Amino acid sequence: MALVELSVVEQRYRAVLAVLAGSTVTEVAASLRVSRQTVSGWKSRYEAAGLAGLVDRSRRPASCPHQASAEVETAVCELRRKHPRWGPRRIAHVLERSGTVTPVPSRMTVYRILVRHGLVEPGVRRRKRSDYKRWQRDRPMQLWQMDIVGGVMLVNPVTGELTEAKVVTGVDDHSRYCVIASVVERATGRAVCAAFARALQRFGVPEEVLTDNGKQFTDRFGQGGEVLFDRVCRENGIAHRLTQPASPTTTGKVERFHQTLRRELLDDCGAFESIEAAQTALDAWVEEYNSVRPHQALDMQSPADRFTPVPEQERDVLSLRVPGVLALVPQQRTAPAEPDPAEAMPVPVGPSEEVPPSAAVEHGGPVEFERVVPASGNLQVAGKQFWLGPARSGLTVTFWADTSVIHVLIAGTRIKTVRSHLSVADLSRLAAQGGRAAGPSPLPTGDGEAFEVDRTVNNSGLVGLGGRQVLAAEILGGRQVGIRIDDETLSFFEPSSRELLRVRPNPLTPDEVQRLRGLRPAGPPPRPRAEPVRVQRRISAVGTIMVCRQTVSLGRPYAGRTVTVHVAESTITVELDGQVRVIQRTTDIPVRHVKANKPYKVSDVV
Repeated sequence: MALVELSVVEQRYRAVLAVLAGSTVTEVAASLRVSRQTVSGWKSRYEAAGLAGLVDRSRRPASCPHQASAEVETAVCELRRKHPRWGPRRIAHVLERSGTVTPVPSRMTVYRILVRHGLVEPGVRRRKRSDYKRWQRDRPMQLWQMDIVGGVMLVNPVTGELTEAKVVTGVDDHSRYCVIASVVERATGRAVCAAFARALQRFGVPEEVLTDNGKQFTDRFGQGGEVLFDRVCRENGIAHRLTQPASPTTTGKVERFHQTLRRELLDDCGAFESIEAAQTALDAWVEEYNSVRPHQALDMQSPADRFTPVPEQERDVLSLRVPGVLALVPQQRTAPAEPDPAEAMPVPVGPSEEVPPSAAVEHGGPVEFERVVPASGNLQVAGKQFWLGPARSGLTVTFWADTSVIHVLIAGTRIKTVRSHLSVADLSRLAAQGGRAAGPSPLPTGDGEAFEVDRTVNNSGLVGLGGRQVLAAEILGGRQVGIRIDDETLSFFEPSSRELLRVRPNPLTPDEVQRLRGLRPAGPPPRPRAEPVRVQRRISAVGTIMVCRQTVSLGRPYAGRTVTVHVAESTITVELDGQVRVIQRTTDIPVRHVKANKPYKVSDVV
């Protein structure tokens, strides 16, 4: 570079000497293929500074009108030093909100200032993922995400020994507002439920709670029973959703909250002398996180700007008495009667907890129990499948069952009712596997406002309601049915006998219900028929059929034919060639299959 520069200076010097020797500026410029102004400039610079004037000069402008002022640079650097984890976007937003400097610097201006002063290292810009889909609930209190995180170190002031405590955390899905941040010595099921109960008391009851599959939250991979957390959700009508195994992104908002908690508090705070000291520091940080700290995922709003708890006057306080936990839990939905402490029903809890004795269930009486919907959406209970759909995967559903009928409920709302296939032995087995004595039947009592319409089911099992095609059941194709319309469900029934046939979720709004053709006030709620149960069977090659594990002989001449069988408590009635045969029952096994010799389908009975 030095040789190149000397040759350039030498050329300029020779051009100046040529002009001084008598050549014209035009002739010298033409020989060097430069402009006349350039040669004149060289001559002037030589006359002013000699050979040093012919060296290349800096092209940097003397001034930059749009450069950030010293005041702005000072404010940016002070914020960065005070908050080492803050990036350019957050610093620019805070300066704009505070109004301390004008003009407000852009994000890139802040970034260049930080780089210039050595407060950040310039790095390669990461390309954003194009396949990532962000989701969130439409309003606050619809869904809470909960989890447990470690990293809170406690030091014994006497021995100096270090131990690690845990933090039970929860954030509102819509607003990212931290609703739970409780330091616990051990993250047992009771400690988690106590923190959850305090949050319910303070903010109200959310519609859903999303957790991973930790033993504090579910016994999904154990016996499949109800743990203490499930009971708190059930008592308060909260739908408990579970993530799929090895899917931490499902609870991504609370996991991202953990990252912020570690970076801004736990990584630099050192060890605490007690749980109380750690909780005090955590509460102060959470207050700043919720109310002051701008959040990039919320367009630089703070979580408190978007969070609204349940109004205090709408929170009905219910005492929830559980062994080892006594908390006031707000109840927004229909609350069960407050149990007597001496008769409070104990709850099976996680594997790390003491399991109290199961509640006594009357022999043959109704039983309630919980199950978690698998990824396929096809839930199996006592040899029968219940189709709930993949969209409900991970939800905890409640079954109310006796020997006549089975009701399926989510967060206290009945979504399905089917004829029971359970025997007294089945109910006893379910009670021993974590079931409990059931409360009143969830069928409607007829006290609330309901309506009815009559419709004909098409061959695909659908009926038209308010411009929608609503599924009844394929097996009902071609039949005239009555439809009772309640707030949450549609009950399909036989118009003449008011026998309950199917129950489906109600997709209609109140305005759509009022516009239905043929709408009338509802009559008495339909009830499922206990007996006889009508089934079909195909006669085997040796002339027999199998009904409730009982072999019935009809004769070889009828092999291959399909017959209708009416199964009552003590008899089996077969219709064949216009004749009726009555056979005494020798088993007490309930009916499990309705159609004849075909693979079992949920639509056959559900």
